[in-house]
Amino acid sequence: MGACLGVCSLLSCASCLCGSASCILCGCCPSTRNSTISRLAFTFLLFLGVLVAVIMLSPAVESQLYKLPWVCEGGSSTLGIEGHVDCGSLLGHRAAYRMCFALAAFFFLFTLLMICVKTSKDPRAAIQNGFWFFKFLVLLGITVGAFYIPDGSFTNVWFYFGVVGSFFFILIQLILLIDFAHCWNQSWLWKAEERDSRCWYAGLFFFTFLFYGVAIAAVALMYTYYTQSGSCYEGKVFISLNLVFCVCVSIVAVLPKVQEAQPNSGLLQASVISAYTMFITWLALSNIPDQKCNPHLPVITNTTSLDTSDVYTTQWWDAPSIVGLIVFILCTIFISVRSSDNKQVNNLMQTEENPPMLDGQEQVAKGRAYDNEQDGVSYSYSFFHFCLFLASLYIMMTLTNWYKPDDITRKMVSTWTAVWVKICATWAGLLLYLWTLVAPLLLPNRDFS
Repeated sequence: MGACLGVCSLLSCASCLCGSASCILCGCCPSTRNSTISRLAFTFLLFLGVLVAVIMLSPAVESQLYKLPWVCEGGSSTLGIEGHVDCGSLLGHRAAYRMCFALAAFFFLFTLLMICVKTSKDPRAAIQNGFWFFKFLVLLGITVGAFYIPDGSFTNVWFYFGVVGSFFFILIQLILLIDFAHCWNQSWLWKAEERDSRCWYAGLFFFTFLFYGVAIAAVALMYTYYTQSGSCYEGKVFISLNLVFCVCVSIVAVLPKVQEAQPNSGLLQASVISAYTMFITWLALSNIPDQKCNPHLPVITNTTSLDTSDVYTTQWWDAPSIVGLIVFILCTIFISVRSSDNKQVNNLMQTEENPPMLDGQEQVAKGRAYDNEQDGVSYSYSFFHFCLFLASLYIMMTLTNWYKPDDITRKMVSTWTAVWVKICATWAGLLLYLWTLVAPLLLPNRDFS
């Protein structure tokens, strides 16, 4: 009997390793769509890699690793035997770059593999929704291989990959915020009309006022801490321009013509976008390579007479990085579970409008995932992995403060590249939001519901 149970248990584990995502759920969980479980599982792999990168950036790990005998070059020795491993590749920004490179390569591989998957009947859908143990082994193998990449120009080249990918991920974050704000506004307006209650209107007014208050407070604080009289002209221009642009999109959002074409548009969405724009502006100002104009810039540790650029040590856990990490986690989870009613957003994010529901005869037990994609996938597998690919690059830049590696000193240097990328991302985001407002007026024959 025991042998029989053992065989059954082994077969169950094998089906979990090679089968669908249903084995991931526990018995107390409600029945869930297979597509949602798969997205959450891939997101978990991303977060697992991020956790490893965070651990490798910890100064405590570095100090302990160098104490191990026979491991690190220049570390402690036992019986006269010195370490022969360059632990620098296992620590600091080089380790974060390699870990995020492995994540990006993993998700880019799936981006190519899942192109044009239309239904769960496609054999590649089984790879998307199952074989989790083997996918973990693939990620582990890519990670191990990444740490064998020689330094050379790898970090410099990958820095620019990270900059470009992060630019597009910031835009994806903005699209998700626009979608979230639209759904929020529509839901509370419907509840206010359905229940004939002014409390919902009061709630919308409160949060609109709150987000605008956050944006205005951010402007005041940035002028106080990131500008100086007679200098810091770039920071003043960036803050002033983004403030003017936020005021402009807020005015456009409540114009009668726009309200007529889009009754659900309003100041709540504009306030959320304004607060997010000021957040990205703050991140940009925190990368200005000028000690007078950037209080987050670490103290200069060493300079050389041959190099006019200042070399800085990196502070991994400053306020911009922590807030950026929190926003990254929330947006990535939202990518995994979202199902929007906004047709424009669904077209941009490659998801369907209304996920299929279970029929009466298809009800499954709790703790099981059911296949909801036999007639068509509920999201683009390839585009989802591309979003996680961009997320891997964005988190790499966030964990390293968007600093550029210096080949000579192996330190991290703040550059204007990161500043301009973030500022341009705010302008592109505001332009994208403005387009969602005026598109129904400029293209009246198209459906922008």
